[in-house]
Amino acid sequence: MKRPDTLTVIAITVVVAVITDLLHEALGHGGACLLSHGQPILLTTVSFDCSFDSRFISAGGTLVNLLAGTVFLFAGRAVRSPRLKLFFWLLLTFNFLDSGGYFLFSGIANIGDWADVIRGFRPSWAWHALLTAVGAASYLFFVWISLRELQPLLSPDQPTRLARARRYLLIPYFTHGTLFTSAGLFNPIGMILVAISAMAASFGGCSAMVWMGLWLRGNLIAPPAEEGAIVERSPAWIAAAVVLAVPFVFVLGRGIRF
Repeated sequence: MKRPDTLTVIAITVVVAVITDLLHEALGHGGACLLSHGQPILLTTVSFDCSFDSRFISAGGTLVNLLAGTVFLFAGRAVRSPRLKLFFWLLLTFNFLDSGGYFLFSGIANIGDWADVIRGFRPSWAWHALLTAVGAASYLFFVWISLRELQPLLSPDQPTRLARARRYLLIPYFTHGTLFTSAGLFNPIGMILVAISAMAASFGGCSAMVWMGLWLRGNLIAPPAEEGAIVERSPAWIAAAVVLAVPFVFVLGRGIRF
């Protein structure tokens, strides 16, 4: 059985992880700050500081992730290259899982962006229950969407389908988490953000990638009608990953002050 190239899958994941983070922190929170006539102060891989706080600024990151995931859903259907299909599939998966995961995490733990959005709403328990329910429902829905969109990269043969899905799920999961945690270690705010943002958003928010492949064992997700193309070695993707990973960890990880 021919397997997807591990280095290229890692490289595509690195590029996707950097883009997803910038969409959330820079375009999402940063864009909301500018639209609110605020002054950007600090951008890191795990936070964006504006001259003032608001519910809109707190919500901005997730709102952009939801919009981006929708755009990448349709973009992935329009391309034929297996590497580009994987690229857009990971973009929709990370953006969607980050969104649903944020709702769920903030609802349960009362920390994070959406805990700030609903802070002060009464009764507090009802808002947290609602946020938790929305998070759980949306997270499972996004898992279903993600698995459906992965099928063109898989095989109609069930053992091959499961084996290939594991590689497309587990390699990106651990790559994404390791990259985010490594960059988060350099953040100037403190180690608390490594736990509640870097690790929570990557290893926690995308934890479905560890178990969602089990859904392929039943009839919930229809297998592809034909054999999917394999992601093969690409020096260009590997070079792009190195070029992006170094400044992401050592520059953006430390933070950019405005």
